[in-house]
Amino acid sequence: MPKPQAVIFDMDGVIVDSESRHEQAFLDTVERIGYGQTHGINFQNYVGRSDRELWQEFLSRHQPGYSAEELLRMKSQRVIEILQRDQPLFEGLPELIEQLAARYRLALASGSDRIIVEAVLDLGRLRRYFPVTVSCNDVARGKPAPDIFLRAAGQLGVPPRDCWVIEDSKPGVAAGRAAGMTVVAITNTHPAEELAGADFVVATYPEIARLLQ
Repeated sequence: MPKPQAVIFDMDGVIVDSESRHEQAFLDTVERIGYGQTHGINFQNYVGRSDRELWQEFLSRHQPGYSAEELLRMKSQRVIEILQRDQPLFEGLPELIEQLAARYRLALASGSDRIIVEAVLDLGRLRRYFPVTVSCNDVARGKPAPDIFLRAAGQLGVPPRDCWVIEDSKPGVAAGRAAGMTVVAITNTHPAEELAGADFVVATYPEIARLLQ
């Protein structure tokens, strides 16, 4: 398989070990507004999807007196507090990014809110490696729709077929494939058998480096 011109990284579950921290921020937020025991949401159904979809389901069940925008803002701020406290970059991830940045154009494409993306880019001085960053705020449809990856490719000026995507979630894998890109899935969040739609499934960052040598 030919090597790409660009590599697009998902963020949550790929750059930062944040899936459980997003869940904690959600639980802290619904506890704060009085729905800690009655929210009725299975958070795992929203891994890899946008927070807006999560809060839309919550609002379809409850009338909490807060808008979707207010709930998004509260949860995002709590996520940032947790990420800044824990600094949860995956081991081996900074080295991989530095290595790939010397050979490929890089982008970050995340289903998270822009303010969370900006906070993560400040961890480990990662911002300098990503000339293009796309968040859920920049597209109409979240994953598994391909919009976020297609926008990243467009901003990079690279055809989708010449982009590889690094993902950890099932919606992310589906989005990368729908965008016509080669997808590498890492088993940080789901077991390998649940990521079978990817072109490559790996368990470690050195394996990604070897694929892209």
